[in-house]
Amino acid sequence: MKASVKWTDGRQFVAESGSGHSVVIDGPPDHGGRNTGPRPMEMLLMGLGACTSFDVLEILEKSRAPVSDCVATIEAERADSVPSVFTKIHVHFTVTGRGLKEKQVERAVSLSAEKYCSASIMLAQGGVEISHAYTILEE
Repeated sequence: MKASVKWTDGRQFVAESGSGHSVVIDGPPDHGGRNTGPRPMEMLLMGLGACTSFDVLEILEKSRAPVSDCVATIEAERADSVPSVFTKIHVHFTVTGRGLKEKQVERAVSLSAEKYCSASIMLAQGGVEISHAYTILEE
């Protein structure tokens, strides 16, 4: 896997993935940015959310669960001192469908957290306290 990050101006960068997709990453104006894109640490958090959501959806689809929507809301706490690393991350899934079984959703979230989500497992191994929860909404 590869990526490149090119500085464009101030604290703005264009990141390009090895698969050819680009995203603007920027800092806040008080740090020389123009607020034209997410901050680098926000990208990490969004990547974790997408990684675990990918797993949860794949597991639920393989078990033929009737999912119509899945939203992961991620909240994080960071250290007060530099480096301002993540210390706690909480991922809350809101899974919507018709007749979803709680055991299926619970299993999917657990498997992602404990076995499949490279991003959250890597951060947990680095000392970040990561927790997961879910809500099931009937369609």
